[in-house]
Amino acid sequence: MLAFDLPWAFAALPLPLLLWWLLPPYRERTSAVRVPFFEQAAEAARLQPMKGAVVQRSNWAQKILGPLAWVLIVAAMARPQWIEPPIERVQSSRDLMLAIDLSQSMDARDFIDPSGKRVDRLTAVKLVVNDFIDRRQGDRIGLIVFGQAAFPQAPLTLDHEVVKLLLDETRIGMAGPQTALGDAIGVAIKMTESSTAPEKVLVLLTDGNDTASRVPPEHAAEIAADHHIVVHTIGIGDPNASGEQKVDLQALKHIAAATGGRSFRGENRQGLEQIYSTIDRITPEKVKRQIYRPKHELFWMPIAAGALLLLAYHLVMLLRASVPRGSPLGTDGSTPARGKLGGGWGADPLAPEVNSAASSARRARRRS
Repeated sequence: MLAFDLPWAFAALPLPLLLWWLLPPYRERTSAVRVPFFEQAAEAARLQPMKGAVVQRSNWAQKILGPLAWVLIVAAMARPQWIEPPIERVQSSRDLMLAIDLSQSMDARDFIDPSGKRVDRLTAVKLVVNDFIDRRQGDRIGLIVFGQAAFPQAPLTLDHEVVKLLLDETRIGMAGPQTALGDAIGVAIKMTESSTAPEKVLVLLTDGNDTASRVPPEHAAEIAADHHIVVHTIGIGDPNASGEQKVDLQALKHIAAATGGRSFRGENRQGLEQIYSTIDRITPEKVKRQIYRPKHELFWMPIAAGALLLLAYHLVMLLRASVPRGSPLGTDGSTPARGKLGGGWGADPLAPEVNSAASSARRARRRS
């Protein structure tokens, strides 16, 4: 779309007309001596008449190019711009991290997929988490996996397809057979240290209790709270099991309460879907949208057009001036002329009666 950044500059369009109307015309007077018999004076002084002064008059091209050039100058002063369609820039206002347990207990086949087939816990978690990621269009999402150790599987990014791809590549036991809840929280704290997002959320999913953390989960939760990270916990194991297979729901509740989050328990795939839907509802999408319209300056176009028109006009005038139009005036004595002495020579022809009088005066001088 074409637009003018300074449209008020077009108010200068009538300025030349105002100057022509208000200011007096330019006039110049010079002293001169009129010689009635120019040819005889030139002959007596033994001077060769030359072409006199020429008063330039405007032609039709000048009358057109002058106003057109002024219009182009004013158009350039108005700063024409070509404005592109708006570009929307989405800036995330929340960092969302997903921590998923990959300990050996996730191999238990006590979940059922949508087709009715019994699958392991990790497969069911992947199905639910993929749908959850699809609903979080405006969040930067990072992926943390933990077992005996915790490490970031995907950095915080708006490219959710990459996160889903890296989630699909996770395997049970790839992080070790044990569970390190505190270390997973510590990795989340490390990932968000340089983040400027106003909100940081960690969704921690596990099916066991903490058996391998170097930092106790309760202490890690306090540090997370100091860094303004909200932790939501999800337990999907059996709280009545023994050893590492037993999910510590109380510890998960303590972690969530210490950071201002909520604790959930999922017993099946439908329960997991409801949990992630609840988390999706209590942490609505929050983004900053900025609309930017690229602008391209076009002021150089009218300036270039005016310069080309003037250049073309002067080239045409130069070519016309270089073409000969006939013999010079007064060089063969057949075309008498009159003009100014001391101020240049004229080329106006005399009437025949003046020529006859001049010849009689010349013969009288010769007889005397």
